[in-house]
Amino acid sequence: MKRILIVGAGGQIGSELTTYLRKIYGNDNVVATDVRECKQLAESGPFEVMNALDANAMAEMVSRQKIDSIFNLVALLSAVGEAKPQTAWQVNIGALMNSLEVARQYNCALFTPSSIGAFGPSSPKDKTPQDTVMRPTTMYGVCKVTGEMLGDYYHSRFGVDTRSVRFPGLISNVTLPGGGGTTDYAVDIYYSAVKGEKFICPIPEGTLMDMMYMPDALNAAISLMEADPTKLVHRNSFNIASMSFTPEIIYAEIKKRLPDFTMDYDVDPVKKAIAESWPNSLDDTCAREEWGWKPEWDLSSMTDDMLEVIRKKNLK
Repeated sequence: MKRILIVGAGGQIGSELTTYLRKIYGNDNVVATDVRECKQLAESGPFEVMNALDANAMAEMVSRQKIDSIFNLVALLSAVGEAKPQTAWQVNIGALMNSLEVARQYNCALFTPSSIGAFGPSSPKDKTPQDTVMRPTTMYGVCKVTGEMLGDYYHSRFGVDTRSVRFPGLISNVTLPGGGGTTDYAVDIYYSAVKGEKFICPIPEGTLMDMMYMPDALNAAISLMEADPTKLVHRNSFNIASMSFTPEIIYAEIKKRLPDFTMDYDVDPVKKAIAESWPNSLDDTCAREEWGWKPEWDLSSMTDDMLEVIRKKNLK
């Protein structure tokens, strides 16, 4: 990767990935775009407002900026997708198709994240295999499975260098989620703890879900894009895993450090149904064998870091 375009740079992953990539490849070589202004990203490197659903605008951007790698991060997340399924399809698949076509036309590599949400209730729940039945019951999941298949199609049919990982729930100490994701609670709980508030959990007790700390997620995306293509048996999309926990497990981990912290439940039925349709844990053997994936963070080390970073923020 020499000249990189980030589509959807203003989101939770995009805002941090842009900064991470600029540190590695140089500020001027990572062009960030989003449908609205992002002053913070514009301060450290090139940023332009661009609607990912405008194929001509994306093609012009890639040509003008001499882009060789595209990270398409545009997505409406799981809970929002259930509230607005038609919009979710139009946005998620529209941005992906434009990215695939532009990558084909201009010979770019393309990274598009998939998700644990691509699996469904008929998938094996524990240590879900790399290759297994995928019948999601959410529009978000349907979009992700479609995206994986389109990525493989464009690679086999047109030779586009498409690559992807199935992200579990992502936990960040930088950006609040706020995007309607089912796993957002695992970020919100730390903020409640630091502010001394009781946390109201929308996910039922005992609901096990795969999670990952954002530094591992960023490293996974870049490591895969830099991997030797001759060693990639799979492309779209790799299981990656780091940690798996229930609400009471993450609560107990925080309470070890903040004994007065309390939590109660007010279950969101939509998020409950989504969470229960997903795997408890993923088998990431293929990612480890094909491109050397290895996470660095576990629940304990992540909790220490999350609390330390959030304490330094001026929370009101």
